[in-house]
Amino acid sequence: MFKKILTVLVILITVGPGLGVTKSYAASHLTLFTPYTGLAVTPGETINYSIDVTNSSSSIESITFDVNNLPDGFEQSITSGGRDIRQLSIKPNGEETINLEVTVPLKVQKADYRFELVANGADGTVASLDFLTTVTEQGTFKTELTSDQPNMEGYADSTFSYSAKIRNRTAEKQTYALSTKAPEGWSVQFKVDGQNVTSVTLDPNSSKDISINMTPAQNVTADTYTIPIQASTSNTTAEATLEAVITGSYDINLTTKDGRLSTDITAGNDKTIDLVVENTGTTTLTDIDITASTPPNWESEFDISTIPQLAAGESKTIKATLTAPDDAIAGDYVTTFTAETAQASSDASFRVSVATSTVWGFIGVLIILAVVFGLYYLIRKYGRR
Repeated sequence: MFKKILTVLVILITVGPGLGVTKSYAASHLTLFTPYTGLAVTPGETINYSIDVTNSSSSIESITFDVNNLPDGFEQSITSGGRDIRQLSIKPNGEETINLEVTVPLKVQKADYRFELVANGADGTVASLDFLTTVTEQGTFKTELTSDQPNMEGYADSTFSYSAKIRNRTAEKQTYALSTKAPEGWSVQFKVDGQNVTSVTLDPNSSKDISINMTPAQNVTADTYTIPIQASTSNTTAEATLEAVITGSYDINLTTKDGRLSTDITAGNDKTIDLVVENTGTTTLTDIDITASTPPNWESEFDISTIPQLAAGESKTIKATLTAPDDAIAGDYVTTFTAETAQASSDASFRVSVATSTVWGFIGVLIILAVVFGLYYLIRKYGRR
């Protein structure tokens, strides 16, 4: 009896490991190979593995394939020669290539995922290949609208140009309506590939760059303005907020105290004109140069040729003196006065009527009198003969 029990124990010890459920493959003449078995991917990405299948036996081998332990939500397909396959035959000592396509879902956790491709030979031989897929970011199932530089600064007459990216992280093709809630009077234009658009269509997990050009209202004041933009469909919506910092407006006006832009002058004389320089913007102006463009041979002079600083809403009176040449012909002449700074300028065209000097009038009268006297003398002296 003891010998029988001992014999049973020896048999169990010898064959016992083979009675478990541990997976075991017989030596195989099939080989699976691809160089890139571990890849980093993003949610929604599709990976295409090119896999060499080698049959090292001396007979034709018909093979089927399984993908084991594929994570939930992942999708796979096996193709060869551009077609889905269910079975592959390989010549003796031959090799064929298959493509394993794995699509990562959009809604997925950031983590490492493992799965296995198994080749099953008709004669019971098996070959396997392990894969590691690292999802590098948390997956979402929504639309994203982002801008790398949402804040810009400029003058009131500037055009603010932003760049944004819209990404469709849903599983369906989407057509997004583009809109904004800009302040009243602002002009906003969306552009895609250089064309003005009001909507954009995106395939699943695709993205598109959008340009947004904004022009502030004409009477905008210095301030910080937030402008929300939106890309929306009936199923999904994404929003982003842009910011425009208006530093002020630069504007200048050149006129006279009474608003008249005309005067008269006598040839050879001068005339003083009171010019008024007004800062009609919302920001201080500096280094305002005052100049004049006069007719040939005329002269101009200013009591102040440069205004160092002029605050918003303030004005400065400048005395401009024009001198007409002695030989100026009677008529109307135009002198253009200019007030100019680095940010703004203003012109005032001034009409000057020239009258000839009274001295020449007296000289003319004297000449006429001299001629009359001369004629009278000649008549008196020689008229009786």
